[in-house]
Amino acid sequence: MGKIHNFSAGPSILPDTVFQEASSALVDFNGLGLSLLEVSHRSSGFVDVMDSAVSLVKELLEVPKGYSVVFLQGGASMQFAMVAMNLLREEGSCGYINSGTWASKAIKEAKMIGDAKIIASSEDANFNYIPKGYTVPTDLDYLHFTSNNTIFGTQFSSFPTCQVPLVADMSSDIFSRKINVEDFGLIYAGAQKNMGPAGTTIAIVKDELLGRSGRNIPTMLDYQTHIDKGSMFNTPPVFSIYVSMLTLKWLKNKGGIGVIEKENIDKANLLYGEVDRNPLFVGTAVKEDRSLMNATFVLNDESLKDEFDKAIVEADINGLKGHRSVGGYRASMYNAMPIESVGACRCIMSNFASKYGN
Repeated sequence: MGKIHNFSAGPSILPDTVFQEASSALVDFNGLGLSLLEVSHRSSGFVDVMDSAVSLVKELLEVPKGYSVVFLQGGASMQFAMVAMNLLREEGSCGYINSGTWASKAIKEAKMIGDAKIIASSEDANFNYIPKGYTVPTDLDYLHFTSNNTIFGTQFSSFPTCQVPLVADMSSDIFSRKINVEDFGLIYAGAQKNMGPAGTTIAIVKDELLGRSGRNIPTMLDYQTHIDKGSMFNTPPVFSIYVSMLTLKWLKNKGGIGVIEKENIDKANLLYGEVDRNPLFVGTAVKEDRSLMNATFVLNDESLKDEFDKAIVEADINGLKGHRSVGGYRASMYNAMPIESVGACRCIMSNFASKYGN
């Protein structure tokens, strides 16, 4: 079988060199004669891995002093509750921008904990745009938004500006473009898009925001617990953190986030250029809000679906099917996606138009 072009929305592809190094560590970690999965997470070898992973996050994102970086479990879904438990005061309120499925889930969890207000929403158009022109109350404990919406193919090209702490779920676009961490009170992200396999989540927390909620927070759901214990209050997901560390090293060796951001823009421009040029396809997201990570589009003529699906398979393209909420197709182009794979997808679309476009 030839090269598979994997456009899966997640778990997504990782660099080949990362797969190779990680597979070796599963057999023999650091020449110990033991698998990475066998060594103690308290051993010097794995403590070095954890320290390196945290250090790379800080270096690549230029995390300023006064912020802590922790590796957690439970995915971004755990963060939906954890954010509110730690930052929402018992008598306070928080705000949410509802731009898609994951933002909706975060809102649901926050409402179970306290007064969570929807400040803006794009639900009226099936989340095909990023809300704009809203006013953020100045008395909120925080404002939460989801920076990239994998299902609907939209992304915040610029972040909200407000006078309250900004909280971002960056699960599907962290490390894909430059950000100013100092603009945020808290950033969290699941690993399984741009960083590593599912199993760990990073949180970047502004230290001064903690300890103010007035709540009795369960030990495992308190950010301070994990900060104090160096992300090892309980046994961490060693494999996911190790692979994340390797991926962050790969990104650093490529030249860092400035380099990968340019590559991501080039990939997105290549695919969206074909969507806009091709008479058989139409994009589903408002152009100004299109995601660099997840391009969503549909066929103009659904009667051609079976033929196009067949062409996709024959071209060794995987994971292009769109989410049921949108239908059509979704090309997920995370950091490790080579532009050659995007070119292969573009070629299939172009050839399809030559055959069926009249």
